[in-house]
Amino acid sequence: MRSYYVYILANKYRGVLYTGVTGYLPERISQHKKGIIPGFTKKYGIHKLVHYEQFDDPLDAIHREKCIKSGTDSGR
Repeated sequence: MRSYYVYILANKYRGVLYTGVTGYLPERISQHKKGIIPGFTKKYGIHKLVHYEQFDDPLDAIHREKCIKSGTDSGR
């Protein structure tokens, strides 16, 4: 069974956070660290993994990401 992950990255000083969802956590983190992905994380040097959660259902992972971003409880 495939797993899905919600992850939180921080920059060097942990002053900037980024939350995302992926089905391939090690590869995705590697992409962030190498600066392959243009945009917010590359611009602010956000590549330190500080937290992740694993899910079996991608919709659960997406729901959790939205809860984290909005600052609400996930209902779990």
